[in-house]
Amino acid sequence: MLDLTASNPTQCGFVYDEAAILPPLAALEALAYDPNPQGLLRAREAVRDYYQEHRAEVDPAHIFLTTSTSEAYSYVFRLLCDPGDEVLIAQPSYPLFDFLATLDDVRLISYALFYDHGWHLDLEAVRQRITPRTRAIALVHPNNPTGHFTKLKERELIEQLCCEHGLALIVDEVFLDYPLAQMNGGSSFAVGPHPALTFVLSGMSKIAGLPQMKAAWIVAFGPKPDLESALQRLEVIADTFLSMNAPVQCALPHWLKHRRQIQGQIQKRVAGNLQGLDEILSGQTMVTRLDADAGWYAVLRVPAVRTDEDLAIELIQSKGVSVHPGYFFGFPSDGWLVVSLLTPEEEFHRGIEVILSFCN
Repeated sequence: MLDLTASNPTQCGFVYDEAAILPPLAALEALAYDPNPQGLLRAREAVRDYYQEHRAEVDPAHIFLTTSTSEAYSYVFRLLCDPGDEVLIAQPSYPLFDFLATLDDVRLISYALFYDHGWHLDLEAVRQRITPRTRAIALVHPNNPTGHFTKLKERELIEQLCCEHGLALIVDEVFLDYPLAQMNGGSSFAVGPHPALTFVLSGMSKIAGLPQMKAAWIVAFGPKPDLESALQRLEVIADTFLSMNAPVQCALPHWLKHRRQIQGQIQKRVAGNLQGLDEILSGQTMVTRLDADAGWYAVLRVPAVRTDEDLAIELIQSKGVSVHPGYFFGFPSDGWLVVSLLTPEEEFHRGIEVILSFCN
């Protein structure tokens, strides 16, 4: 099998610095139980320092540590929504959100990203989907799998919508540190101002390539009265679960400090696979790649002569190549495949060659 869906960095052949990752888990402080619902102050200060490197000023008192961004979403959904309330989210996007929302009795209402020499938000579609049950607008910045960074003008208009309708803004930035080579990167939503109540989510799964360590966070921003109320209620939710364990909290500052060791390897792999993909595609016109700003994925436009699912299954059965069909991510029509740029380069290039041969 040539696996072009690999997205677990711990299984993609990267070299991890064991001396920087494992010893901090044995910190003596982890033997003491300090049930702070927001997480240990030292760990939250490390998150603050991370955002300072992104030119954002963050108050550690506005940070809540969670075991994953999935848990962070759940906390924010519980904070903002009653059963049956709605959250708007872009599509194409990551399918996990549907399950998270269902578990918290929240309805996800999709609005379209459209492609025209790059991905863009359909802001009028966002406006039309706001109802009396809408409580928040969710952005993935950059989007997964399209790699779309929310542009500054798009951000301003989304924030304006939130202010007009009393909505919160939820921003997932797990891929923020992975702009593609030709891009300068997008600014974090942690950078102010914040006219609407805003929750920025991220974590170590992508930032440091450590999905197994289960460490993430929520950072809250917004107008003072709304923010103070949200922080008080979010503290009750976090205090109810007290989910992050002490060894991980103690190790978090060390992992953030050494994150570039693995980030550099991932960025090199992604850039190499993207360059190789473009070189292979340049020799034909049947399959094309859509432009992306950031992330670990590439979206391929393929001939829509069968359903994406049938194509993906046939590639596995007859060619031994595994890809994501576009409908996994909510692409509205057939003719889309999504491939991971984390796959080791030789395997990735062989897999792309097989896909092109098959489509031709």
